[in-house]
Amino acid sequence: MEGGELIPQGSNYSFAVQLKAKDLSFHGVYKPASGERPLWDFPYGTLHRRERCSFIVSRFLGWGFVPPTVIRDGPHGEGSMQLYVPPADNSSYFTLREEGRAELPLVAAFDLVVNNTDRKGGHCFKGQDGRVWVIDHGLTFHPAPKLRTVIWDFAGQRLGGEPLEDLRRLARALDGAGSPLRRELGALLDPEEVEVFRRRVRAFVKNPQLPTPQEYRSVPWPLV
Repeated sequence: MEGGELIPQGSNYSFAVQLKAKDLSFHGVYKPASGERPLWDFPYGTLHRRERCSFIVSRFLGWGFVPPTVIRDGPHGEGSMQLYVPPADNSSYFTLREEGRAELPLVAAFDLVVNNTDRKGGHCFKGQDGRVWVIDHGLTFHPAPKLRTVIWDFAGQRLGGEPLEDLRRLARALDGAGSPLRRELGALLDPEEVEVFRRRVRAFVKNPQLPTPQEYRSVPWPLV
């Protein structure tokens, strides 16, 4: 790991770094636990683990829109390390919505099951590779319902087809107490958080209808 330039945006400390492995070099984003701002509703020092868990779930589903994310020791201690994906110019959820990207209902379903409390428009974008990517998943997996997102355009729609089968496969994997997936998540999250996550997935698979916004605090601020 080289560099370590502080990224000015965001509530928590994040650093732009360069990652090298043999003859390969990548840009990454390093978010140390020591740089997390204390919150009243999330245990201190756990946000980087939630970033990793969100990648694990996206990878298991085969949806692949969370950039590769690992836990590593860096200059400021343990933190998440995520591959940096260069965005297309001025891309956000709102520009993707105008394009009618088919991946967006999947992002809405993903945010529901991981209980994303902070899906801002800028956290969902088109990369320079043309793919849809989603980032910033530190505020996820809380046991209490906390969905807060700008993606309400699909409220009331039902998810079906292959994406629903992917979620059913996820539900089956979470039902097994000793399954590799559950063990992997259990090493990073509180047992209650893993169990409530399992229940959320099961509930959505049973009734795969995307939710409607509640009257109180359904969107994050700022929106982008």
